[in-house]
This record gives sequence, structure tokens and C-alpha cells, in this order.
Amino acid sequence: MNIVKKTIELSDGRIIEIETGKLAKQANGSVVVKMGDTMLLAAVTCAKEAKENVDFMPLQVEYKEKYAAAGRFPGGFLKREARPSDYEVLVSRLVDRALRPLFPDDFHAEVFLTINLISADKDIMPDALAGLAASAALAVSDIPFNGPISEVRVARINGKFVVIPSFSEMENADIDIMVGATYDNILMVEGEMLEVSEDEMLEAIKLAHDEIRKHCKVQQELTEAVGKTVKRTYCHEENDEDLRASVQAFCYDKCYAIAKSGSAKHERSDAFDILKKEFIETIPEEERETKQAMIDRYYHDVEKRAMRNMILDEGIRLDGRTTVDIRPIWCEVDYLPAAHGSAIFTRGETQSLTTVTLGTKLDEKVVDDVLTQGTEQFVLHYNFPPFSTGEAKASRGTSRREIGHGNLAFRALKPMIPVGEENPYAVRVVSDILESNGSSSMATVCAGTLALMDAGIKIRKPVSGIAMGLISDPKTGCYTVLSDILGDEDHLGDMDFKVTGTVDGITATQMDIKVDGLSYEVLSKALEQAKQGRLYILGKMLETINEPRPELKPHVPRIEQIIIPVDTIGAVIGPGGKVIQEIQKLTGTTITITERDNKGIVDVFGDNKEAIEGALSRIKAIAIGPEVGEVYQGKVRAIHSYGAFVEILPGKDGLLHISEIDWKRLDKVEDVLQENDVIEVKLLDIDEKTGKLKLSRKALLPKPEGYVEPERTERPPRERDERRDNRGGDRRGGDRNRNRNHNKS
Repeated sequence: MNIVKKTIELSDGRIIEIETGKLAKQANGSVVVKMGDTMLLAAVTCAKEAKENVDFMPLQVEYKEKYAAAGRFPGGFLKREARPSDYEVLVSRLVDRALRPLFPDDFHAEVFLTINLISADKDIMPDALAGLAASAALAVSDIPFNGPISEVRVARINGKFVVIPSFSEMENADIDIMVGATYDNILMVEGEMLEVSEDEMLEAIKLAHDEIRKHCKVQQELTEAVGKTVKRTYCHEENDEDLRASVQAFCYDKCYAIAKSGSAKHERSDAFDILKKEFIETIPEEERETKQAMIDRYYHDVEKRAMRNMILDEGIRLDGRTTVDIRPIWCEVDYLPAAHGSAIFTRGETQSLTTVTLGTKLDEKVVDDVLTQGTEQFVLHYNFPPFSTGEAKASRGTSRREIGHGNLAFRALKPMIPVGEENPYAVRVVSDILESNGSSSMATVCAGTLALMDAGIKIRKPVSGIAMGLISDPKTGCYTVLSDILGDEDHLGDMDFKVTGTVDGITATQMDIKVDGLSYEVLSKALEQAKQGRLYILGKMLETINEPRPELKPHVPRIEQIIIPVDTIGAVIGPGGKVIQEIQKLTGTTITITERDNKGIVDVFGDNKEAIEGALSRIKAIAIGPEVGEVYQGKVRAIHSYGAFVEILPGKDGLLHISEIDWKRLDKVEDVLQENDVIEVKLLDIDEKTGKLKLSRKALLPKPEGYVEPERTERPPRERDERRDNRGGDRRGGDRNRNRNHNKS
């Protein structure tokens, strides 16, 4: 084995090791990256030739976590790793977005890059090492790649920036961003923040880039050490310069005119298609099939050049806007009457219909990743059906793109969602994109804010979002930053920079750069222009609804929350959950109990006020004890001639005397009650000596008009004896108690 090792020393003295030549040697390139006890194995393979008629980079990045890495069994019936978790998909996308722009434009062979977490230190976040591992695997391979790159996480913790922080440190972070870059250029940024300024975000990006430069130098040394400085030769594109010139001459001016017409998305797309067909008709019929792929490629370049020149030269965009204009916006809330909250947000040709659903702790998302376990009180799902872009195809499962866009919107809104005692509800936001022409994830953020306020969730502040673009000319150094970009401006432009925030600062960002040499001056200008744009959008949103509704909608199930002593949780739950299940069955409610800060937090979820109050009274009575004046829902356990014994709490019976059953006189208890009947009773009194409970049913019934209290009469001896029995025993028992007390004295 020819094992080569390199080390990277972080500013705080921690060490990252890169090793190659030991594992997975049949791959084109493989490395193991180690930090502490965390180890990532990255392996890359590449097809020898490109498939026919492929004119793009077929890159596939897979990040996978092995449960054995953390000494855990996978969940589920099969007890093995199955489909990728959302977290694995998100890490895969982070790596892919940084690598993809750096493959040569004419290199189209399939590349598969797999990153496996094979050992896991429970306090080290492996996603911060995945980009380094992937790039190092490419660095020791013969695959053409304009790297190296690395990715690092930077967090601000208690006012201090930390590079590659631990899980435990992140609990106190107000900035959490992942940055991907080459030695010279920023490629990718993604993260969440607690309303920070644009300057603070730029400071974090610069710090990350300084660290990444160290990683890139070590990878260059690694490439030289393994002798992979010369990459494979390839020829994946056939070109015809005369044909290229013909496409330029025939199409450019007409493309420019179509681009400048300010037409709608589909009308513009149809016009471009017609123009290309007109050019194809100028080609001899027998040559059309063989030249089709080249024509498509050359025409795409002409279309891209015309659109970019129009923006740089005239400041006019495809839909006729200036560079800073925002598309027309209209909003509506409460569109879906049966939903707990709903909103429509439409900006130009992009539209989101978003719903909010409220549930209990039982509805919270269960997280069971290799290194992260727990629950999420707030979740957001983003759906992008094909009809939103006019495509005629089936929708097959959730795509990586949907997971990624949903996660961005989730991170944007999460800091503003009240949690804990402020909000006992589990909250699910679902954004269905009905139309799309750019910035659908930002439409999700805006629609999500509106729907949450419509639902009555007391969000801390409204959040809006905007997607920024860039058109630049490396030859002249000219550039233009675009606000609220269209889909074509994203596809044909140099940057997709999404920023979300409140009036007071940024909450989330996602940036992908497609060109070299993006300066911090351009980034700063884009951030300032984004701030103005998102504040304008926020103003439009607040014209529709400017604060959360004061109350939940009438059809929304309610949650009432109480705090009980932590040592009474067991009594409320009962053996095997018997007590709490009985309460839920009797009242028709859903009850959850959690322990937090040495307190028992009880949430009661029900469709009506009476059911919730019935459950709460029983829980309070168990945890605190029965209270005189409280109303309880109880079950009739036994019937006697003088009344009935009603169980108002587990193991606690009270006497409902025959005179307290109804306002009218009863001859028999059975005229009104039967055993196992469930009734409401009021606790009138608790005997201080014996603890016996005196109940009343009639106290909860309306008193009949003209009712006259019956005169008291001496009870027959038998009834007096039975009453005495209920208080604490027969006469002989009472005599024995008195004699015992006399002897003691």
C-alpha cells in the first residue's frame, strides 16, 4: 500500500487528517478524512466516456451515515439503513452545489461521488467535513476538476466566531452558516441566523474563506504527493465552428428582440422555440439529425448572450422590469375555510398556496438520525408539482430539490415560531407551488408567514424573502445585480442568492455562484439590494394581514396547558398508562405529559371546552388533590338506597346522596342513575377528619322555577345508621375509636 497522509491544523489547534491509499483503492479516487473520532470515507468513480447526446454534467453525490458509526441499530422492522434521510439529502446537496460548477464545461462523463460516515464522534458535526472529503477524493483521482474546494461551518457563539463548532456549542449560536469555496472564490453559502445584519453575515463568510484556503493548499500538496497533477484527456463534444457562426448570425438579433419584448414566460419560450425551428429549416434536411445536438447547444449560448447583453447594456430584463423592480404582488389569507390557516402569495408568475395545521405533541416530527434524535415541534414541507411549470408529466415522490427548498424556508421561519409554553401546538406548514417562474422557495417563506398569522400563531415577527441574481462580464468587469429573479435569469445568470429576514435582520440565506471572481464588493451590494427588496415585499404582505389573529379559528381544536409537580407525573399516567388512558376515554381528549425544567407540563387537546375542562379537573385532582367547588366527570361505581358512590378520580369515590341527585324528590336512586353511568358532579365538601367526599349532581342542574326547599324531617333509624356507616363505620366501631382515644389519654 502507498499510504499518504496530510494534516490540517485549525486556528484553535484541532487537527483534521486526510489519508489515501488504504481504503477503496479500486475507485478512481478515495480518501478518509478524520477529526477526533469522526471519520468520513469519500470515493469517486467516473465513466470512461460520456453517453451519447449528453450535453450536461451528470454528477451524482451521495452522503450516507452508517448507524454502526455511532454504535446504534437502525430503527424500523428491517434494522438496516434504508432510503436517505432528509439530513443526508441536504448534506449531499451542499456538496453537489459546490462541486458542480468546477467541472469543465465540455466534460460530460458520469461521475459518482459517495461519502460515508464510518465513525462518529457524538459531538462533532460531520457535514462540515463532507465537502473537504469529496474534494480530496477528486484531488487524488485523474478526473478533470477545477478545484480543490472545501466547505466549513462558521458559527457565532456568545459573540465569538467559531470554525467547525461542535453540536454542544451550537446551542448558543446566533449565526450558523456553511460556506463552500475554492482558494480564490466563494461558490456556495447556506445558513440560518437570528436577525443579524448584512455586515455580520459577510464577516462570517470571510472567516470561513480564510479557513478554506488552508484546506485547499493541503489538498494541492496531496495531489502532488500521489502523482495526480495531470488529469485524463477527454473529448465529449463535437463542434462545428461554421455552424456556430451561422446560429449566431441568424438568431442573435431575433433573440435580442424576443428577450426585449417583455412577454410572459410561456409566450417568450414559444417564441424562442419557433426561432430555433426557423433556423433548423435553413439546414439541409439530411444534416438536421446529426447536427441537432450542436444546434441546441449553440442556440442556447446565443439566447444566453442576448439576454445578458440586454441587461448589461440597457438595464432591461426579460419581463420589462429594471434591475431593482419587484414583480407585482397579491396576497390573500383564509382562502381555505376548513384549514387551520391558509394563504396565497403570488409574485409575478410564481404562486404558493400554503396551509398551516396545528396538532399535539404526538404529531411532532420524530428525528432518528445517526447523531441526532428527538422531535421537531415545527415542520415545513414544500411541494413542486409538474403542472406548476406547465409540464405534462407525473409527480413521483419527493425530490431532492423539494427537500432542499423546503429546508431553506423552514430555516427562515423557524426562529420566529414560538415554542414551549408560548406555543403548545405542533405546527406543520405545507407550501404547494401552483405556478413557478423563479423564487418559489421565497414565495413559500412569504406565504408561510401569512398562513401562520391567519392561523393565530403568535409569530415573533413577519418574515419575507427575495432571490437575487447577477449578470457579469469578466472581460469588462461590468456587472448588474438583479432583484427578484425569474427562472430564466437564474438559469442564464451567474448567481442565485436567496435572502430572508424580518425588519430587524437576516434569518436565512442560500447562495450559489456560477462564475469565478465574485468579489465581496458585489456580495455587499447584493445584500443591500436584497434588504430593500425584501422590506418592500414585507410591506405588501402586511397590507393583507399585519399581525397574527387574536384567536384561533372556531374549528381548530384547542390545547390547554397546566403545570403539575414533577413527582405527580407517575400518578397521572398510572400503571401501564391506565389512568391517563381512562381520562382520555372518558373526556374524548388527547393528553400529553412532558418533563422540562423539573416541572410536569401537561397539554390537553380537545374539540370542545367542556371536554378539555373535564380532563383538566381530573388531572388537577390527581396532581393537586380534589378541590371543593370543582366539577368532575365521574363514573357511578355502586348504588345504595341512600345514594350512589361516584369515582371522580382513580381510586377516589365520593357519596352522591339521593337528595343531591335531582331537585325533585326521588324514591329510588335507580330512577335516575345506573351503575357505570358517567355523570358530572360538583364537590361540595371534604370531611376534614375522614377525607370523605360529598358530591352533588343537582348543583349543576338549573333550579326549577318556584322551587321550595322541602322541610327537614327526622330520618328513620335505618337511614341515620346508613349515613353514619358512610362517615366512618358502625356504632360499635365509633365506640371502639372513642374508647381507644380515652385509653391513650
